[in-house]
Amino acid sequence: MNRVNMREARRRLAGIVASAEHGRSVAITRRGRIVARVEPAPPPGGRSLPDLVKFRQGIARKGGPLSAAVLESRRSERS
Repeated sequence: MNRVNMREARRRLAGIVASAEHGRSVAITRRGRIVARVEPAPPPGGRSLPDLVKFRQGIARKGGPLSAAVLESRRSERS
């Protein structure tokens, strides 16, 4: 995270906002202490990642574990 003091923040506001648009956070300091942060905005619509629990429950499993199939394939190749 980049740091700029209040005077510099006033002069470079457009650049600080552009940095936030590109995913970088900027801390604004006053007398060496952080008093504000300019951060990237959340994605439009405020959508978060979907809950995958229901998706995983909907997947039908067929047969045994994949590791067993791989081991069986290796054994058959050696024979």
